[in-house]
Amino acid sequence: MMAPLGVILAGGLATRMGGGDKGLLPLGAGTILSQVIDRLGPQVGGLALNANGDPTRFADLGLPVLSDSIEGYAGPLAGVLAGLDWAAGQGASHIVTAAADTPFLPADLVPRLLLAVEREGKPIALATTENGRHPTFGLWPVVLRDDLRRALAEGVRKVVLWTDGHGTASAEFAVDRFDPFFNVNTPEDLAEAARLLGGA
Repeated sequence: MMAPLGVILAGGLATRMGGGDKGLLPLGAGTILSQVIDRLGPQVGGLALNANGDPTRFADLGLPVLSDSIEGYAGPLAGVLAGLDWAAGQGASHIVTAAADTPFLPADLVPRLLLAVEREGKPIALATTENGRHPTFGLWPVVLRDDLRRALAEGVRKVVLWTDGHGTASAEFAVDRFDPFFNVNTPEDLAEAARLLGGA
């Protein structure tokens, strides 16, 4: 299998941060999003950003910006579909998704998702920790994109409702000092991320 393409999901509403793009908030020497790019980029064969609205606000990243093809805010599955459609045009067989507000995602996310699919013989893999599944961190086959499109058209919004219907492998990650899928939802979370980054 060729290296999967990476899609960073940044289509959320960020209501607990007062709206706007959480990923563009400053963190360390860059932004939350730049931390995600630095961690995911080396693991994938190419990278794109799923975001809605004016794409020029991300122009300095130099990444393709993929908008949802589903009207209204349809949640992360719509971002997965946008990524799968993009990957199909690139001739890729799989994508790996990551949330744009998770600056400490594992540096071995992609190989462990691939290993989980191979080990369990399932088409999809999701990351898990002792805190549960992290459904925005997954390995998704392009061949399921039309099935996902139908599911979204029928009103499916919950990630695991769709993934479990196809069979889902689990890639387990340890929680050491903190959950590697820690995500920034509030100003307090951002302060905590800055503290963790300082001690990382």
